[in-house]
Amino acid sequence: MKRLPAKCFEDLIVWQKAHQFVLMTYRMTESMPKNEQYGITSQLRRAAVSVPANIAEGFKKRTNADKQE
Repeated sequence: MKRLPAKCFEDLIVWQKAHQFVLMTYRMTESMPKNEQYGITSQLRRAAVSVPANIAEGFKKRTNADKQE
């Protein structure tokens, strides 16, 4: 079965999975000790958020030169 081209980054399965990963990461880090709030918790959350953000940014780029940076 052939899929239609994505109209926006939210249509991409990879972005949907990355978004679910962010939600799961936030749920998991809620139970971490409060003294890790600005340590590992923050690092995990920022790293998780960067994945779908980079996918969305890459989706916006139109030319091959843009995508090879």
